[in-house]
Amino acid sequence: MMLQQSMLKRKKKILDLNLSVYYDTSRQQNKANVLSNSFDPRLSGKTLADVFFAGEHTMKESKRNNSKILKTAVNAVIIVTGNAIYAAGVVFFILPTGLITGGTTGIALIINHFMGMQVSSFVAVFNVIMFALGYAILGRNFALSTLISTFSYPAMLALMQKAAGGFVLTDDLLLSALFGGLCIGLALAIVIRVGASTGGMDIPPLILNKTLRIPVSISMYAFDFAILIGQMLFTPRQNCLYGIVLVIVYTMTLDKLLAVGAARTRLEIVSKDPEGIRDRIRSELDRSVTMLHGRKGFTGAETNVILCVISPKELYRLERIVYSVDPDAFVIMTRATSVHGRGFSKAKEYLI
Repeated sequence: MMLQQSMLKRKKKILDLNLSVYYDTSRQQNKANVLSNSFDPRLSGKTLADVFFAGEHTMKESKRNNSKILKTAVNAVIIVTGNAIYAAGVVFFILPTGLITGGTTGIALIINHFMGMQVSSFVAVFNVIMFALGYAILGRNFALSTLISTFSYPAMLALMQKAAGGFVLTDDLLLSALFGGLCIGLALAIVIRVGASTGGMDIPPLILNKTLRIPVSISMYAFDFAILIGQMLFTPRQNCLYGIVLVIVYTMTLDKLLAVGAARTRLEIVSKDPEGIRDRIRSELDRSVTMLHGRKGFTGAETNVILCVISPKELYRLERIVYSVDPDAFVIMTRATSVHGRGFSKAKEYLI
């Protein structure tokens, strides 16, 4: 009897153990089934760690995509703002005073004089034609960069003309030339700095460059010259002269604004202690330098020439460093209109 009871207890323990193993295995299988079937068939055979890291990667991709969408939206707002400023310059300073100007607006003024077509209507039609040509010849990527300006500029022009009515801000030709030029130069700089184009007459020079290899600058100046001559046929001489002032002002404004934040000072330093100057520049200005191999013209002695690029506000500190190390150092300073690379257009990277 005692033996039978012992055998029964042992069988019961074995049965309980088997049931426990069965239930544990079933739970794990259910988890696997949930992962593989309930969520996504592509997760079949993946561990929880795999799923976690896949989810983390998806979240990062989602953040990057959201960031791109936000950046695109901000750029679109900036482009529309630039075109609004351009339209304001035309409506409030150029049209009321009859100044001549270049680009699509200049052609529109010629067509308006000889055919009576509204300036904003011609600009809209011309921009669409140029957009189609740009898409066909220059490609999809370029067309996308002009898409917003193609439609926003004529729309803003028509809207502001309607809102202004017969309002004249000033009838002084000089003031109109100066402020009209500032508005156009500012507008072009805003649009160009976000990597876009104003479309219209920006496109033909690019097409000629691609098809006939004519330099963009030459064809652009030739088109603008022809447009200005066309307006001089029916515009008073005084207005023509002030129109030339307008073109000069917006060209200079554009050049200056495109260089804002990009201009740097380049220095070449010849010293008897180049390593000492290099170390001070690196530690005190957090700037890197390039050591160029040189030879002195009079003595023939070999030396290292320090090449360094800094921002204008760092110039005084660098001069103080150089002359505190070597009062007899020979320093050449030149203005660099644009600098691209680590520490300037890109974030600094430290090598340990």
